[in-house]
Amino acid sequence: MAALAQAERYPPLVERAEAAGRFVLVCEHASNAVPARWGDLGLTAEARRAHIAWDPGALALSQALSQRLEAVLIHAPVSRLVYDCNRPPDQASAMPAQSEVYAIPGNAVISPLERRLRTEAVYLPWAEALHGLIARRLALGLRPVMVTLHSFTPIYNGKPRRVELGVIHDADAHFAVAVQTAASKLTRLNVQLNAPYSAADGVTHTLRVQATPYGVPNVMLEVRNDLIATPEQIVQMADQLAAVLNMGLVEIQRQAKAS
Repeated sequence: MAALAQAERYPPLVERAEAAGRFVLVCEHASNAVPARWGDLGLTAEARRAHIAWDPGALALSQALSQRLEAVLIHAPVSRLVYDCNRPPDQASAMPAQSEVYAIPGNAVISPLERRLRTEAVYLPWAEALHGLIARRLALGLRPVMVTLHSFTPIYNGKPRRVELGVIHDADAHFAVAVQTAASKLTRLNVQLNAPYSAADGVTHTLRVQATPYGVPNVMLEVRNDLIATPEQIVQMADQLAAVLNMGLVEIQRQAKAS
């Protein structure tokens, strides 16, 4: 079993690994790819293109921000329906049997052995690579600031969402509050703290296990996906968020000096 899992590891992709900027950009739901081992998970091609399988626009936005911020970017190579890298292995939502109105037949019954194989194939390479990236930057004195980037659907379970940019935090709210304040000043977006999700929904796993133990400033950004559906929208949003994140960083640096 160990040999099989090792042969099927799907490590994350890292871009601009030697970037000098402080920001570490993380995109857990970058891809809707389902490796051949898992077939189509019992889903139609349309369902595999839907938001249940990935965060549409999130990778392109992350890449545009990486350029603007001189930031390293790490992103997952397979669909969150195979394994959601923003969930711990003991949670059902790591390999969900249901997502919004969609049943996921390939995840309906997953044995403990299959859960372990998926964890070894997808989650462990992800967690190890991100941890190593953070540790190496700390060792170099490049005190990182972690930003995880997601997109969300404008209509969920039949209900429209007015929020356009969600700013979400886990235990440490300092950077999230600074980012929310900056976004309210610099953009016309409907910006809300801890919406459309919050830590209570179990969405801050990456922040909790990768940033908090090192005291690394962190935030999770959720962008409504109809606002990043075209290349032009991606450019516009990246320009806005780069300015917002830089202002947020300046603010927490100011606070640190004043304390």
